[in-house]
Order: sequence, then C-alpha cells, then structure tokens
Amino acid sequence: MTSSRRHHLKSLMLGIAKGLLEKEAAQLEVDRAAYMAENCPDLSMPGSTQELQELCKKLHSNIDKVDEERYDLEAKVAKSDKEIEDLKIKVIDLKGKFKKPALRKVRMSADQMLQALLGSKHKVSLDLRANLKQVKKEVKEEAADVGDWRKNIEDKAGMDGRKKMFEGEA
Repeated sequence: MTSSRRHHLKSLMLGIAKGLLEKEAAQLEVDRAAYMAENCPDLSMPGSTQELQELCKKLHSNIDKVDEERYDLEAKVAKSDKEIEDLKIKVIDLKGKFKKPALRKVRMSADQMLQALLGSKHKVSLDLRANLKQVKKEVKEEAADVGDWRKNIEDKAGMDGRKKMFEGEA
C-alpha cells in the first residue's frame, strides 16, 4: 500500500470518527435535557412564606432520596469491586504462575545478618579475633649469636673449617 493511499484511508477514518463523536455528544445533550425535565421540574417561586416552607421541605426530602440512592450505589460498586479483586486472585491461583520479584544483592556483615535473624534484642558479635589464644613469639637464639661475620668466615676457611662444617651437619 502506498503512503498516499494510507494517508487517504487514515483521513477518511478520522472523518467518520469525528462525525460519530459529534452525534454521541448531541445524543448526550438530549438525554441530559430529558432527565432534567423528568426529575427536576421548573422551579416556581411561591409568594407566601407557608408555600416557601413547603417547597423547602419538598427539596430536602428529594435531597435525602438522592443521597440514599447514591449511598446504595456506592455500596454496590464497592461490593462489586471486592468481588472482582477476589475473582482476579482466584484466576491467578488457578493459573499457578506467580511473578517472582527480582532479588537484589544485599551487602551485609555477619553481625548485621545475625541481628536481622535474631532481632534487635540479641546482641551477638562475631569478633573472631577475640576467641583466639595469645601466642608470644620466641626469639631465636641463633640470631643473637651471629655477631661478626668475619669470625665465621675465618672459622670455616681451610680444611679444618670444611671438616667442621661436615661434622656439624652430620
């Protein structure tokens, strides 16, 4: 289909829709006028106080009727909405497919995790270093005996030094 043909069809459809909307608006006006004529007769202002009081009483009774109808309709609508929600839940249950929410990665320390699991009443700390034994480092004796390096070389020099070295290792 060419673009000009498509544009022509689109303009025809819009014209028809515009005509339908105008007819619908005119029909609404006619219906509104008929309803107002039926339910709200022309108001004639009486001359005497007695007639005015009767008119006020009549208007108040009409207002009460309308309020009762409105209340009843609101109750029916609320009940229908509740039923619709219940039926939607039943349909979802019957389908058996539930949308799983996307889980987010949460960074939490061990203390925070235990506090979240146990509640704020329990104060638990996972200070692992507190449970360890204290170990004192021992200083090696060899490091203290090293002293002058020249002495060691002179002792090991020559055949006597090598002989001592082999005897010491064996």
